[in-house]
Amino acid sequence: MTAISPKAQQPSSLHLAAFLVSLVLVIVVATLGGLASADAAADYGELAQPSWAPPSYLFGPVWSALYLLMAVAAWLVWRTDPRWSNPAIIVYGVQLVLNLLWSPLFFGLGWRGLALVDILILDVAVAVTIAAFWKAHRAAAVLLLPYLGWILFATALNYAVWSLNS
Repeated sequence: MTAISPKAQQPSSLHLAAFLVSLVLVIVVATLGGLASADAAADYGELAQPSWAPPSYLFGPVWSALYLLMAVAAWLVWRTDPRWSNPAIIVYGVQLVLNLLWSPLFFGLGWRGLALVDILILDVAVAVTIAAFWKAHRAAAVLLLPYLGWILFATALNYAVWSLNS
């Protein structure tokens, strides 16, 4: 007799619900970040920028793609161990909160130095998340690599804007 894995026994409706929860979480983070930065967009354009800063219209599409990859990655990990106490899901949640905090700090409050501290911690949290995801589901970890690359770039940009405008 062949053993059936617990993952295979889960109904597809549970997988769909988990995916929708994962998607809604990143949409909430994206929306709140967008609200925090919407009013500050004009002010941001007036700040001194490094020559390598991308045009502002690029951020929306890039973040949309990254948030989708994040949602899929978290869902894949959730499917391997569907519980809130899953360490990989916990570190994912921590980095999601740090991600959420960055926009209000940088844009809403204009606290670019504190935003830099936040994003440096976020860099570490995302690296830890990737390592945890690697143990749970390697494809999920790979899906987070563009996110890590982008936030490392954003860290350098945050530092440059902060130092140019201090």
